[in-house]
Amino acid sequence: MPTDILRPPTGRTATALDGACAARVLVVDDEPNISTLLAVTLGLVAYETRVAASGRAALALVEEFDPHLVVLDVMLPDLDGFEVARRLRAAGRPVPVLFLTARDTVDDRVTGLVVGADDYVAKPFSLEEVVLRIRAILRRSHPEPSPAAPPAPPPPAALRYADLELDDDAHEVRRAGRPVDLSPTEFRLLHFLLANAGRVVSKAQILDRVWNYDFGGDGRIVESYVYYLRRKIDRLGPPLIHTVRGVGYTLRLPRGDA
Repeated sequence: MPTDILRPPTGRTATALDGACAARVLVVDDEPNISTLLAVTLGLVAYETRVAASGRAALALVEEFDPHLVVLDVMLPDLDGFEVARRLRAAGRPVPVLFLTARDTVDDRVTGLVVGADDYVAKPFSLEEVVLRIRAILRRSHPEPSPAAPPAPPPPAALRYADLELDDDAHEVRRAGRPVDLSPTEFRLLHFLLANAGRVVSKAQILDRVWNYDFGGDGRIVESYVYYLRRKIDRLGPPLIHTVRGVGYTLRLPRGDA
């Protein structure tokens, strides 16, 4: 089988983590010093790690290794990281992707979000920050049940505001009856804004609830996701996602339409 053709996911343990299964992380970078440093560091915190030095090798290892998360450089010698992420999503692979790259322009970040990135970290980077971001992504994608906590009441299956509707069960969003295609992170961000419609939420609150960061995360990732979410949601009707300068964001109708 060609290494750049992916089969749909087979339902192996990448869909769930338990106490007997260490998280599997695929590191894709053509700089050996960086990939080795990451592999050693992640191994020390009990992650099972494999390394690929090219886009095609990464796609082949996704088949073989079935990772829970991919740490992906953009500048690779054959397929760039954006194309690797596109092919993963086109093949129905929901594996989370953390871009770790020297390409740090707004356009690069937006492209990363468009192709389905869960997070985007610029080089040079802090190893501690990368490990924390990986943990946050894995907590979101593979939440661990808390036996001591009483079960929370189920959230409403659908959230609505004006002509915007989000269906949690079907994982669908519609604006004025028209479907809106969102990435998993965009969906979580919109869910949080809808659940707090009419209230102002700060970047710190968004990082905590959408990204599960328990440290001072980079607020630029919030700005990038809000920007792209607006492009998808607000083009279909009156703008609903508003910036409250110096405070945060709110989802509401324009003042004249409220």
